[in-house]
Amino acid sequence: MKEFTYNILINADTEEVFSALTNPFQIELWTGFPAVMDDKAGTIFSLWDGDISGCNLEVIKDYKIVQEWFFGETEHPSIVTLILKKEGKNTKINLIHTNIPEDAYEEIVEGWKDYYLGSMKNFLEFY
Repeated sequence: MKEFTYNILINADTEEVFSALTNPFQIELWTGFPAVMDDKAGTIFSLWDGDISGCNLEVIKDYKIVQEWFFGETEHPSIVTLILKKEGKNTKINLIHTNIPEDAYEEIVEGWKDYYLGSMKNFLEFY
């Protein structure tokens, strides 16, 4: 199992970033796919037509999202933690993704950078 950490700065306030991460209508706009998501702990979510699914474990509005991502049978749960911090007019997202299966690691890293956080950043900054 592997771990991935990543920081990204988005030219948007924390409320906008939080909403883009938790509002299914906004998620659909920046992913192009229907989404099942909300801002409540216990929510089972599904993104990119089920390519990503899991459960929200902890949600603190405009600050923190902790999720378990489902990868089938694994010894330890794969946990995603997103911390949002205001930096001037921007929001810095600190991502920590633990217990990523070895065979999925490269795809997960590319997905975070290019399709998940990268797409959301482009959506918030340019539309």
